[in-house]
Order: sequence, then C-alpha cells, then structure tokens
Amino acid sequence: MTTTGRQLTSTLYPDGKMILALEETEFVDPTGNQVLIRMEAAPINPSDLFLMTGGADLEGAAYSAGRIELQVHPQAAALQAARHGVPQTIGNEGAGTVISAGDGEMAQALMGQRVACVPGNAFGEYALADAKMCIPLGDHTVEEGASSFINPMTALGFVETAKREGNNAIIHAAAASNLGQMLCRICREDGLELVNIVRKQEQAELLKSQGAVHVVNSSDSDFEQSLADAIDKTEAFLGFDPIGGGTMTDSCLRAMERVAAAKLPEFNRYGSDQPKKMYIYGRLDKSPTILTPAFGFQWTVSGWLLMPFLASCDMSTLTSMRKRVVSGLKTTFASSYKTRVGLDEMLTKAAFLDYAQMKTGEKYLVTPQA
Repeated sequence: MTTTGRQLTSTLYPDGKMILALEETEFVDPTGNQVLIRMEAAPINPSDLFLMTGGADLEGAAYSAGRIELQVHPQAAALQAARHGVPQTIGNEGAGTVISAGDGEMAQALMGQRVACVPGNAFGEYALADAKMCIPLGDHTVEEGASSFINPMTALGFVETAKREGNNAIIHAAAASNLGQMLCRICREDGLELVNIVRKQEQAELLKSQGAVHVVNSSDSDFEQSLADAIDKTEAFLGFDPIGGGTMTDSCLRAMERVAAAKLPEFNRYGSDQPKKMYIYGRLDKSPTILTPAFGFQWTVSGWLLMPFLASCDMSTLTSMRKRVVSGLKTTFASSYKTRVGLDEMLTKAAFLDYAQMKTGEKYLVTPQA
C-alpha cells in the first residue's frame, strides 16, 4: 500500500534551466526502522535554498501555480552535472505525526507520536524518515519542534567543537539569527564567552536585551578595533562564520592577530604564535572568500558541517544533545518565524523573493497541510 501526497522537487538541466514544482508522489509503506510522517511544519533554512535558487535570476523567473522555472548560469549548472535531469527533494528538517511505521523496535515506538525529523524532503505532505533521525516531541507542538534539529544541534556542535579544541570563547558572525540567539543562551548556560557580530544596531540591541555581553556591529567605522577589544577581553581565537564570502573571516583573523601581536615581547616578522581558527559553515554571501596577508602564519580556515560533526560524536554525546534540545524547546532552543506559508504559497513570487534573501530574523515556516 502507498500513500500519495505532494512533494516539492528541484530539477536542473544541462542548459541551466531549473524547475521547482509540486509533484504528486507515492510514499511506500515504511519498513524496518523507517517511519512515514504526515508533515505539518518545516522551516526554510539557508541550506535548503541552494537547491531552490542556485544563483538564478529570481526576478526574471517564470512563476505559475505550484511551479517556478528559473535560469541558472551555465557554469554553475555544469558544476552540478550529477543532478542533471534528476529531481531533488527539498526540506532538510521539520515536524509532524508518525502515521505508519516499519516493524523495527525504534520505528514501532514512534507510532502515532509527534516527532521532529531530518528526512531531506520535509517540503511535502508526507516524508519517509529513519527512526534514528527522529526526535519524539512529547507535549511540544509541531511548530515548536519544526526547527529542533539543524539549528539546535549546530549551536551545540559549535560549543562541543570549541571544548574539544581547548577553547573557552567563540566568535560568531550573523549572530542575531535564530541559531545565533540559541548560541547566546547555550554559552551563558555552559560558561563560555561569546563575541557576537551583527550588522545592524537593532540586532545589537536585540542580543543585548537577551543578555549578550560582547556585541560588535560590522557596519560601524571602528568595527575591527571593537572586535579586537572584545577578543582581548574574552580570548576568543576560534570563530564560526555563516557568511562565507567577502571579508568577514579575514576581519576576524586580523582582529585575533592584532590582539595576539600586541602581547609579543618583541616584533616578529612571521606574526604571533597564537593559533587562530575560523570555521566557515555557510554561504550567505556567495562571492569569493577574501583573505589578506595580515595575520601571520598561525591560522586555519576550515569548513564545518553538521552531519560530519554528528558522525564524529559517540552515542552518549548524541543522546545528551538530543535530550537537551527537547527539554529546552520553549527556552534555550526556541525559534521564531516571520510568517507561515503553505506549499502553494511558498512558490509564489512575493514569498519566494522574500525568503530567498535569507534576512536575519526573518525565517519562513512551511505548513504542508494548510
């Protein structure tokens, strides 16, 4: 027996044409430790937008009911040859109710429950998911649980990474986001110093109203000096940057070196021996990452992704993180949304052009059953 429902897919062709469309899809009965979830809420995360925009001309796209046709630059399309002509499902995470379960013990235990999940096809009326990747929500609503995986586990992952690498302080860019606000709360709970970088005064005021101590505004003329002052107070020589392109990572490394070099007993042409590290974990800015020769030679720029991090954790760490998320869904890990849209409305021009901008604090929530 199969269940039929609509699913958002993205199909890219060799000539750069990309089609987003709601397709009628058959969902087979789950087996083993699989569960079939009636999806009720799913956030639109920046990681979802890669498959939805691909650097295309959004204004010039053709919009119709349940369908958008876009044109991706041929060079960008050529780099994605493996997906040419193959529909890709979209929606990393969400929440809903388990309506069918395989005969595995973990799956059967979830039958009838509200769960959060990361199925990779959350922008649909139904989703097939592995029970191991589901979090029972208990008394929490699906809206409270919709963003309970990617942002919470990422924020916890940053803290765990810092502790693994012997750091007691973190720098975070684009810090007024839902994820950034979670990180503020986690760092206060865990006793870690946090330097928050924002780009607007109202964002700085928002974080300070929530108890953030070190907040610097990248739009200020004295940004790098203010950043260096915050690093000096916190000894934050590890940072996480979701912007990726442009000069943010460079600015952080320069400010770190400014602090470290000022403490040298004498000048060293190779810079300080203070290790400085920036993790890039997103591409809010798709331009090239610019690095200038202004921070000595003791530095590292690396990528950070959630799934490889989780794969590096032992089961006790994963279990502890998941329990912490569920217990804090109304507090530490609470998310807020600008608006809610159904599957059809998310493909309208007005909505698409709005959420594709990925503005801080303006996340959309998709409600597939609306």
